[in-house]
Parts: sequence; structure tokens; C-alpha cells
Amino acid sequence: MIPDRFWLTDAQFAKIAPHLPTDTRDKARVDDRRVISGIVHVLKSGGRWIDAPSEYGPRKTLYNRYVRWAAKGVWVNLFHALAQAGGPPPQLLIDSSAVKAHRSASGG
Repeated sequence: MIPDRFWLTDAQFAKIAPHLPTDTRDKARVDDRRVISGIVHVLKSGGRWIDAPSEYGPRKTLYNRYVRWAAKGVWVNLFHALAQAGGPPPQLLIDSSAVKAHRSASGG
């Protein structure tokens, strides 16, 4: 594994594994841990799906899994389950008065 890549640890994957869908329609699904790690890597880096490192598997698999699980609500359910388990709150608000910039900060 390359150190600058994101990989879920055993403990992290153990927390989310019970919340993943199991309906695979009699087909063996590729490694969930690898695919989810790839999805998180792409989302964290802000890159395009096509630029995902090959260590995570086929880029189309990453994209398809992300989109299909989003349509099914898997991500929302997973985030709510993790939030109820003592993780970060499901929604964070930032007060705009805490982030100020000088009026000349917008120009060059």
C-alpha cells in the first residue's frame, strides 16, 4: 500500500460493515473495503473519478457503487448510524461572524 492513499483500518471497517447492503443478486461483490476506501480517497482529494488510483480497483466500480448507494440511501443511513454511535454530529453549523475577512481580501 502506498502511504499517501486512504485506506480504512480494520476497526473503521468493522464499524461500517454491518450497515452495508447485502443484496448482491447472486453475484460476488468486489471487496467493499477497497471500494469504500477508493470512494473516500476521491471525495477527499476532490479529484475526478477517472483519476482514482488503480489500487482501489476499476474507476467505474467506484463511481457506480457511490451513485447506486446514494440513490438507495445507503450513505445517509451509514452516516446516521455512525453519528448515533458517538461519532461527529450529522450536521455542523458555522457562524459567519466567526469567519471574517478584510474588505480588500477579495482582490489582488
